[in-house]
Amino acid sequence: MRQISTISDRLAEQRIELPSWAFGNSGTRFKVFAQPGVPRDPFEKIADAAQVHKHTGLAPTVALHIPWDRVDSYADLRKHAEDLGVGIGTINSNTFQDDDYKLGSVTHSDDRIRQKAIDHHFECIEVMRQTGSRDLKIWLADGTNYPGQDDMRARQDRLADSLHKIYDRLGPEQRLVLEYKFFEPAFYHTDVPDWGTSYAQVAALGDKAMVCLDTGHHAPGTNIEFIVMQLLRLGRLGSFDFNSRFYADDDLIVGAADPFQLFRILVEVVRGGGYGDDGDTAFMLDQCHNIEDKIPGQIRSVLNVQEMTARALLVDTEALGAAQRDGDALTANGILMDAFYTDVRADLAAWRESRGLPADPMAAYAASGYGASIIEDRVGGTQAGWGA
Repeated sequence: MRQISTISDRLAEQRIELPSWAFGNSGTRFKVFAQPGVPRDPFEKIADAAQVHKHTGLAPTVALHIPWDRVDSYADLRKHAEDLGVGIGTINSNTFQDDDYKLGSVTHSDDRIRQKAIDHHFECIEVMRQTGSRDLKIWLADGTNYPGQDDMRARQDRLADSLHKIYDRLGPEQRLVLEYKFFEPAFYHTDVPDWGTSYAQVAALGDKAMVCLDTGHHAPGTNIEFIVMQLLRLGRLGSFDFNSRFYADDDLIVGAADPFQLFRILVEVVRGGGYGDDGDTAFMLDQCHNIEDKIPGQIRSVLNVQEMTARALLVDTEALGAAQRDGDALTANGILMDAFYTDVRADLAAWRESRGLPADPMAAYAASGYGASIIEDRVGGTQAGWGA
């Protein structure tokens, strides 16, 4: 098995995007537990996100959600981020919180409503231009709840037409990334329920259209690393949303439920050329911190990804390949498991110190006083949450 010293440079290639909404109040459909010190606007969200990068060196960009993160001047927001040592990343559209979209947005049978949804994506593309963002990420709640409610094939045709209009508005360096989810809030059928549907739609658009894979958007028992492999093989894994789930789309801290699954996914990411300088897949956290503090929750998350990435990079690929060619299943599995069971935490602490980062980012943040300062300073106003 490889030694941690042999993968030091590769670890430096890791970049994990943070979601602005993870720093606001969030929870389940039953209850959102508010916390003191939560950001009241996108500027404060980015300030909190910058703390994660400051302590880990792993999170140089922050994704925005429109209209949740609308501001009067995106140029000012971009400069604010850059002054804090981070940049603006993916721009996420939102067509699931408007009454007009009850029966669909870009798939709606009403031309007016469908054009309204398309125009919203045009707005997002303009935000991308002003912030220097590359990716427009689209997740759709569109679908139906009852058999016969609508024509499923017609909805796919309208989806294709809408995506073409949005795609044609992209700049030369911009990309469209289509996310999929197999249920909720459309329980009979969802218009983009799986990676195959997303792939079929984006493949028809052109080279600047990609698929987004979210860990929580699959039925129980789904082999997610197989999907990762296939999309990398096809050159269409545009982005990956990390989170953890026990039952459905739980959006819990990545690696909390099944760290071995996270390891297996990252093995395929590395092997398939999706990691670091090898590819252009955007890796982002997509989590909701229900009961834990927001900033430490994000720090813990990126550290979990880094730890499993280190283990994935330690896999002896030559020995593994030889065992696979020999049909030696037990040896091949053992090689993979040796890497997974390697405790890399002390080595990663030393690696961080060698780069001027705190050996223990969680402890360093706790000692920084930042958490106490925002509780004291952020008094009054309206805290950010879902929809703001």
